[in-house]
Amino acid sequence: MVDYGKEFMLYLMSEKCYDNYFIEFDLLDGDCFRALLSKGLGLGIIAGSVLVKVPQITKILGNKSARGISLFSVCLDLFAITIHMAYSFVNGFPFSAWGDTAFLALQTAIIAMMVLFFGGSTVLSVLFTFAYSGLVYVLMGGLTPLNYLLIAQGFNVPILLLGKLSQAFTNYRNGSTGQLSAVTCFMLLAGSMARIFTSIQETGDQMMIITYGSSTFANLVIALQVLYYWNSDKQKKATAAGPAPAKKPKAKSKKTD
Repeated sequence: MVDYGKEFMLYLMSEKCYDNYFIEFDLLDGDCFRALLSKGLGLGIIAGSVLVKVPQITKILGNKSARGISLFSVCLDLFAITIHMAYSFVNGFPFSAWGDTAFLALQTAIIAMMVLFFGGSTVLSVLFTFAYSGLVYVLMGGLTPLNYLLIAQGFNVPILLLGKLSQAFTNYRNGSTGQLSAVTCFMLLAGSMARIFTSIQETGDQMMIITYGSSTFANLVIALQVLYYWNSDKQKKATAAGPAPAKKPKAKSKKTD
């Protein structure tokens, strides 16, 4: 049991930090604390990413509509996530530093498929699924050289910003956030902010740090829009429901002499 416990702790920290904490009982080591915090945050983000876009998916399914969701934005977001996932995987970075992108990619692909499906393009929805699966295999199956992935990762920042901000423009033009899930938006913002720290601590890769910094900015813009249009969306729903029926006045009883 002790050996299993040590193996688990060594996944979270280095041998040196394990000795500091559990043999020398030096609990004030700053470097070990930051490394442990980063690993814990990374695993927490991965755990949260399993469900981060599920509220968005269920909202689309529940309303049987993807109104207000920009397909262009979703596809650009998906491309950026996929490139980042492939770049991290091929580079051999720790799974705790990028594992959330695997779940985000899957959920974003489902959202894109649903936008096409509920937009009336069932055939395009199926073709998209096969095309995306093929792209993932090409990028992560050893068919794409690392230097090509590095170049693609360099384009990730403008692609990511264009995708997110095009959704923000769609929200502005509609005067509403439509079927966007507030829970998903705020979870994405929190995750991207935490990823800046974990990228600095676990990879030191400048490209990853810049990417997550840009993602945080774009997610913040959309999160602020969700807050700004919150009451506007409620008023639109109330208007669509129609005014409450007017109560009929009670008939006055005639007085008899």
